Order: sequence, then structure tokens, then C-alpha cells
Amino acid sequence: MDLSSTTKVVNSVIDLKAGVARIKAEFVLTGNDKSPTPNTLPCQKEEDLNNLEVDMTDETTSDQEPPNKKQCYLSRKEKRRGQNKSRPPPFKLSRESRLCPVLQDVPEDEPWPECKNEKCTFIHNVPEYISSKLPDIGPVCYLYSVNGHCPRGQTCRFGSQHLTKEGKNCSNKSCNRTDASTINFLTKELQADLRKRRYDFSKSENIITSLDKMKQKKAEVRSGARKVDGQGNETKPEEKQYSNVKMEVDDHIPEQKSTNENNEVEDKICGPAVLPDLALKREKKEITKLLTDKREVLLGLGNNRKLANVLVVLSSTAEDGVIELNWQNKLYLAPLTTVGNLPFRRICKELGADITCGEMAMASSLLQATQQEWALVKRHESEKLFGVQLCGNNPYVMTRCTQLLEEQMSINFIDVNLGCPIELVYQQGGGSGLLRREKVLESIVRSMSNVTNLPLTIKTRTGVYTDKNIAHTLVPKFRDWGASLITVHGRSREQRYTRNADWNYIETCAKLASPTPVFGNGDILSYEDYERVSIDYPSIKGVMIGRGALIKPWLFTEIKEKRHWDISSSERLDILRKYVNYGLEHWGSDTKGVENTRRFLLEWLSFLYRYIPVGLLEEPPQKINQRPPGYRGRDDLETLMASANCTDWIKIRTPHLG
Repeated sequence: MDLSSTTKVVNSVIDLKAGVARIKAEFVLTGNDKSPTPNTLPCQKEEDLNNLEVDMTDETTSDQEPPNKKQCYLSRKEKRRGQNKSRPPPFKLSRESRLCPVLQDVPEDEPWPECKNEKCTFIHNVPEYISSKLPDIGPVCYLYSVNGHCPRGQTCRFGSQHLTKEGKNCSNKSCNRTDASTINFLTKELQADLRKRRYDFSKSENIITSLDKMKQKKAEVRSGARKVDGQGNETKPEEKQYSNVKMEVDDHIPEQKSTNENNEVEDKICGPAVLPDLALKREKKEITKLLTDKREVLLGLGNNRKLANVLVVLSSTAEDGVIELNWQNKLYLAPLTTVGNLPFRRICKELGADITCGEMAMASSLLQATQQEWALVKRHESEKLFGVQLCGNNPYVMTRCTQLLEEQMSINFIDVNLGCPIELVYQQGGGSGLLRREKVLESIVRSMSNVTNLPLTIKTRTGVYTDKNIAHTLVPKFRDWGASLITVHGRSREQRYTRNADWNYIETCAKLASPTPVFGNGDILSYEDYERVSIDYPSIKGVMIGRGALIKPWLFTEIKEKRHWDISSSERLDILRKYVNYGLEHWGSDTKGVENTRRFLLEWLSFLYRYIPVGLLEEPPQKINQRPPGYRGRDDLETLMASANCTDWIKIRTPHLG
């Protein structure tokens, strides 16, 4: 039997299972093959599970009651799922085992300083700390090699390159870098102002008060419009009776006539809504486009607030000062919770991503000055077009947080999360929970768009329930409420990430939202998927890529170069090595930073192993809902990278992080 006939036989067996990728026969593992790194765990047959023996000595069973085979089957089935329920708590070092920060980074030509905090519980005996310190992971410190200085000093796990025998920190002045590559830090002054509630949110309060008054007067008019005359007939007030009803407009909020047909009656009764003049904005887009190229060049230099203010002047219109960005055909990296961290975004930027956005941040936690939440706002200098995604459940918190971010951070846009399916967030009315609270959602979007000159974007799902799409009713309202860009994920909250994304529905939403641009999100894993969307759905102005970027971050390069990249295992390893270096730069090269880098590298490897090399596929490209049968790679490293076993992920990590 020749190779082609063998391939047909193997693939005919594989085709019996839906969602299985077609692998070339010479790489598929048959029953006689034994792979040290299988890409899937062996699945037991159902009849074997039904015939499982039950331990009758268990306290929960009795002699009178036979064992429940169904419960036994379900329990064994649950154990095979990927949930890690015995996961340990996050890594944390005790203060008694850590060196005092005062002694951490002492230059070699300076004397040892003294800690002035009498209650300090850190280690102050330097020889004692050096003797108890864990051995170095490697001989080369990435931070010292690139910047000429490692701020972790004695605590660095690669410190042999820049530490003296006494523990003092050396610097290489020839490559010393003074400018910061990462910006948007929470300063101690800002943290104190937020925690002691000294920050001036009067701008937000005025807008929220104006919006509340508008809603109150509309409610009064609605109640008055339903009065009944003496004969029992419903009477409607004449328009002129309410012609003088005007809203109290704050000085910084211009008026606008709503373009939404559903609001025409309310506009006639209550007067124009308290909104920016969106029609005027659209007329000014042509002028704004002339500034786009100049603005994008300057965005790469936005490391301070002075330059950010210059950008606002350059990219704003003469009257309302609202920034308009050119979203057309941009490749947008989705704001991925946990895995969409700054080192990962740097990798994607180098591989071709145009727009990046920080991980979902809770607005309430930002206002409480929580350091862990503010870490999600950090921005690298390579991120030319960067935004922050906010999640909240009421306009008061969201509006204040929007004002705070615009005034204190260097960002290009703010995104509202309407798609988070997490149960806790949903039950509190945030994320996708806002899709069922339209009045609250309207208040949030209107208030946020009024309080900021930055573009306001919205990311939403098709709806809450699988059989009830509602995004098409909301996108025209988002346009009228002040959204600059709308992204629609082609699945409902109930679907999570199962089933294919509904791009026909996204196209419908894009037509209804015109002229506001709509991006689509879901199932993009190759440049062919991108081309199909561009051709078949012309109303969609761009794509957001999430899981596709996690599985193959070089997807952005493939799209821009319009080719399938049969990337080698060594090239993939180089990408991982870069990620490790960027992680050490971001989280630190001390023990805690190394642990963080280890953790997030493993999180990413749980997606990377799903990639099937192009050279192994019978019919490329890979589809995002396809999984391969057991297969071997073209070399040992490629086989190792295809393993779903976490012990193999640790083997990949060990040479770089120990």
C-alpha cells in the first residue's frame, strides 16, 4: 500500500470524529506507537466506566444500598476534565525571609545605608541573607545586559553578573539606559489621594448630576403623558406645552440632537439630550484623518503627560476637542484576562499587532488604588495605540474612573467590557450582565463619553442567551450614545467559547451601527480566515484576535504577509525566550518575579501546545475548533511543544527559569 492510500485510510478513521484535524499519515501515532509526550490523555471507554468496581468500605455506602453506577461514571468523568481544583495559593514570600529594600540596590562605590524604620521585619544582615539566598538560575542577567543596571540588586536570581562579593550592585555605564520603557505607574501621591478621597471628581459629578436630572424630567413627562380625561380617553400633551423644557447643561457638555429613531418622541418632549454633538464629530472626521499619520508617529513617544497633551491638541477638532482615531483595517489584540499581560503584548506587537489593550480592570478597584489592579494599566513604549478596558456595574464608578485614567495616564482610548462571562461579575451586573440592564448601560456610556476626550470603545457579545441575540438592537444606540468603535464577539455569554462565531450576525450589527466602525471577534486562526471576513463581510472594518493570538502569536505576521508561516520549533523557542526576558523585565528578576514569570509562561503554554505545525497538516490551515489526533513532530522539540502534559511544559520552562 502506497503512502497516499495509507493517508486516506488514516484520515477516513479520523474523519469519523468531528473536530479532528487531518494530520499527514507519517506523523500520526497509531496504536502500536508509544509517545513519551502524548498530545491527549487516554480516554477510557464508556463500558469500562460502567463496569468500575466500587470500594464497599466507603463510609457513604451501606450494605442495603447498591452502588450508584451513574454517580460513579459522572465522578470519573469529572476527574478527566481540565480543572485544577487542588491548585495551591499564589506564591508569597514571608517578610522575614526577604532582604530590606533599603539594602537591595546599593552601588559598589557607596557605603551600606541604615534602615530608619524601627518596626521593619525584613532581613538586615547582608551576609546572613547571602548565605540563605537560593542559587542563581543562570549566569546572565537580562536587565543588566540591556539596561546596564539591575534594580533587583542582591535579590536578583541572575546576580552573579553584576554583584560584588560583598553584595553591592554594579552598573555598566556604557549601556546605561535612563528612560523608562514602561509607563502608567500608580504613584504614591495618587494612591494616597484616592484612598483618602482627596481626588477632585467634580467634573464627573457634574455630568452624572446632569444626566440624572435629564432622566428625572423624562420620567416626569412620561407619567404626565399618560393622563386620562373625563371620558376615559388617554390624552397626549401638545408639543408646545413642553417646548420650553430644557436640561441644565454644564459648561463643558455641548448639546446634541439624538439620531436614534426610538428617542425622537423623547427629544420632542424633553429637548435635546445632554450629549456631545455627534453629527458635528462625523463632519470633522475628514479633517482628523489628515492628522492621523502625524499622531501615530508621536504616540510612540508618549512617555509623559506633556506629550500626551500635545497629542490631544494635534488629534482633536477645533470645537469639541474629541480625539478621532483611524480604526480602519487595524489588527486588534483582544484584552485577554490573565494571559494578555504586558510581556505577551510586546511579543504580539513585534509580530504585527496594531492595537493593544490592557487586561480587564475593575473600575471600583482602580478607584480604591489597588496596586494589583493598577498593574493592568501599565503600557510599554512599543504599544503605539493602547487602551484600557474597564468593567463596572454603575455609571458613578465608571465615569470617575474614566476621568481618572484620562487625567493621570497616557492612553489612547478606553474600552467598556460588556462581554465578560464570569459568574461573579455577571451576578453583580457587570460585564455581560449589563446587556440586560439597558437603562444603566445607557447612563454608563453617555456619562463616560461626556467626561473624556478620548475615544470610547465597546466590546460586547451577541447577547446573554444562545437563542436570543440582542446586540443588533444595542449597536445603533451605542453609536448615538458616543461610542467610537464597537467590537462584537460572535457568541453569547451562554455559549462562552463553544460553537462557531456567527459572522453573519456581526455583519448585520455592522450595517446597523454605520458609520461607527464595527470590529468582529471570533475564530480567526489564519490569514485565510481574515481574508474570508474581509471579502464576505464588507461592513466589518477590522478584526479583534484573542485565542488565535494565544495559540499562534505570529498570526499577525501571517495576515500582513498573506501566507502560511511554517514556523520551526527553534523559532518558536526563540519567541518563548523573548517572553521570559520580557517577563523578568516586567515582574522582576528576584524570586517573586521569577515565580510570576514561570506562572504566566505556563498559562501561555496551555494555549501554545494546541498549535499544529503547517507542515504536518494534510489540508492547511488549522481551524480553531479542531484538535489533532496523537502525533509526533518533525523533531524532538516540536514533539515536546505539542504535549498536553504540564510536566513537559515545565521541561520547556526549566532551561530559562529553572
